[in-house]
Amino acid sequence: QVQLVESGGGLVQAGGSLRLSCAASKRTFSRYAMGWFRQAPGKEREFVAAISWSGGSTIYADSVKGRFTISRDNANRAVYLQMNSLKTEDTAAYYCGAKPTYYSSDVFEDFDSWGQGTQVTVSS
Repeated sequence: QVQLVESGGGLVQAGGSLRLSCAASKRTFSRYAMGWFRQAPGKEREFVAAISWSGGSTIYADSVKGRFTISRDNANRAVYLQMNSLKTEDTAAYYCGAKPTYYSSDVFEDFDSWGQGTQVTVSS
């Protein structure tokens, strides 16, 4: 498994931007697809975005398409989520996950390592 640490969350006004980062411990980081999920209070964890091992393939939830961008830096063992045009409904704890295969997925059960989460709060 991979140890993951998220950062970059905070309080932002609607329409603003945040960039989340996820640092990974494992030297074989480049063999993992990575993803971001989020969980709002009282709701199940939901898929946000995922990226393949090389960064060449990305997938997004419909709710964030065109606003969020996932990227990765294998040399620095990090994955990022750039969030623009934030809405109040984006308020949630955001979790970084690692999937032990090359190709990305939007299925929660495919990911076997998780960070502790970082809170994003969007005010109106």
